[in-house]
Amino acid sequence: MATGPRGGPAEVPGLLRCRTETFAGYNVAWSPFFPARLAVASSHNFGLVGNGRLHLLSVAPPASINVDKFFDTQDGLYDLAWSEIHENQIATGSGDGSVKLWDVTLADYPIRKWQEHQREVYSVDWSNVRKDLFSTSSWDHTVKIWTPERPTSITTVPAHTACVYSAKWSPHHGDTVASCAADGVLKLWDMRASSTVPALELLAHPTEALALDWNKYAGHLIATSSVDRSIRIHDLRLAGSSPAAPSPASHPAVSQTRSSTVATLLGHEYAVRNVAFSPHSATEIASCGYDMTQRTWDLDPSVITAAEQGPPPTLKWGSAGIGGSRLRRVHDRHTEFVVGCAWSYFEPGVIATTSWDCETHIFAA
Repeated sequence: MATGPRGGPAEVPGLLRCRTETFAGYNVAWSPFFPARLAVASSHNFGLVGNGRLHLLSVAPPASINVDKFFDTQDGLYDLAWSEIHENQIATGSGDGSVKLWDVTLADYPIRKWQEHQREVYSVDWSNVRKDLFSTSSWDHTVKIWTPERPTSITTVPAHTACVYSAKWSPHHGDTVASCAADGVLKLWDMRASSTVPALELLAHPTEALALDWNKYAGHLIATSSVDRSIRIHDLRLAGSSPAAPSPASHPAVSQTRSSTVATLLGHEYAVRNVAFSPHSATEIASCGYDMTQRTWDLDPSVITAAEQGPPPTLKWGSAGIGGSRLRRVHDRHTEFVVGCAWSYFEPGVIATTSWDCETHIFAA
């Protein structure tokens, strides 16, 4: 039985843990090809200054996580995404604005490097519909679209007027990317149309929106998380519906009509750094944040169908919510900010987390 993070009491049964010594985890991603393989993007000195490292991990029987290989970078790594067409390739985003493509069967150096972003690259996402494309978002206010075969980006989208914390492809429509930023706005982009005019925009949060994710089974739902300690579920079908209401003074460019928010999940004590819908269920969602916890939520099915009338429900910590929507589990074994969480593609209910405490955990949610 494993001991606690500082040699304390025994851990809960089933918890696997791995240390990435002196490198603070920034995000974790499971391989879409191999059930036992995952990777972690990390940074020295909490990403404030110093090198980065890409760790290739594997789950080994009977109950351990091994570091199979790692690649060092000159600047911190903030995010990563496995290729959807090549089982051994990973794209990463770095604090120096670079985007790199790695082949984990090779040694030391990336097989591609792009240097177009002017500031930190904070998110990387590979399309599982258009499998030859991936996106990046940056503190330089832009979203870029790439393919491994080209020496430059395909498209640059001047997406926001603030740091773009996350950009993700729709799992349902191969030409649609959603982005969220420090301006609190969620935008949808149709890559077949103008790269300067969003297909949809809405005020997701009154403060910085740090992350987003698409529901894998209900293409009209997006979750966002924020500095305001909340997770909001947005029904895109409601965005732009009448009756119209005045735009918030702080966001005059956003056409704010009836709220698209169909549920608000409360319980985190500080900013919610990441959010992820389950690939196995429309009603399961994971989150993690600066309160050093990862949380797993069960949404009521009525959130999926999104009632048209009445105020959106607020699901508080420990509350049954509407029809049984609830906070199911709190994982509190990390000792620093938990900034990355990911569901296993092959094992329903299994989650990996990574934290500034230089640990990656795997457990049943």
